[in-house]
Amino acid sequence: MLKILIVEDEENLGMTLSEYLRTLGHDCHWARSLQEGRSLFQSLHPKVVLMDIGLPDGSGLELARELRKQKKDFVLLFLSALNDPEIKVEGLEIGAEDYITKPFALKEILLRLNRILSSQEDLSKMPDEIVHGKLKIWFKRFEVQDAHGVVHGLSQKECAILELLYKKKNEAVDREEIIEKIWGEDKFPSNRTVDNYIVKLRKWCESDSSKVLEIQSIRSIGYKLSIQ
Repeated sequence: MLKILIVEDEENLGMTLSEYLRTLGHDCHWARSLQEGRSLFQSLHPKVVLMDIGLPDGSGLELARELRKQKKDFVLLFLSALNDPEIKVEGLEIGAEDYITKPFALKEILLRLNRILSSQEDLSKMPDEIVHGKLKIWFKRFEVQDAHGVVHGLSQKECAILELLYKKKNEAVDREEIIEKIWGEDKFPSNRTVDNYIVKLRKWCESDSSKVLEIQSIRSIGYKLSIQ
C-alpha cells in the first residue's frame, strides 16, 4: 500500500483518480489547491505525489520545487494538459520522475508508477554508501556528495541513470538502452533528454579533479562511467 497525494483541481479527474487508486489498496488523499496540497504533504509525508500544474491559487511547478526542498525521497509525477516540451523539461529538472499529459488512461498512471517503484527497489540492493576518492554516493537516499563536501539531491531518474552507469562501469552504455530501462516505451524521452540528465551527474563527477569517476561521452553511442 502506498500513501498517495493527488493535487488536482479538476473535480471529475480528482475523484476518479483517487477512487481508482483506493480500489487498488492505496491510501489516497486528494487536494484541490496548492495551499491544501502543501498542508496535506506536511501532515501525511506521502510516498507518491501526483501534481497538476494549473492550480487555482498558483503553479504546481512552484509547489513541487518547495516540496522537493523539504523532502527528497518521494515519487513526483506531473499530470498536466500542457504539452509544451519546455514545461516538461522544467518539471523534470525540478526532480519529477515523470510528466504525463492529459487526457490519459488510468492504467497508464499505474504502469508508470509501477516502473518507477521497481527501479527504486533495484536501488535498495546497492550498498548504503559508495566512496570513490572525494566523491560519495548514497543510492538509497538519492544523494551524492561532491569533492567539496557538498551533498546534492538526485531525482529518481538521475539516480537510476547513475545506477545503470555504475553497474556497467567502464562499459559503454548507449542512449537507447538508457531510455528503454529508465523511461520504458514512453514517447517523450529523446537522446537530448538523456544528455540533459547527464549534465548534472557529470558536474558532480568533475568536482574531483583526480577523475576517479568520469562520465565519458562515446561518440554516436552514449556514455561510459570510467572508474579508476
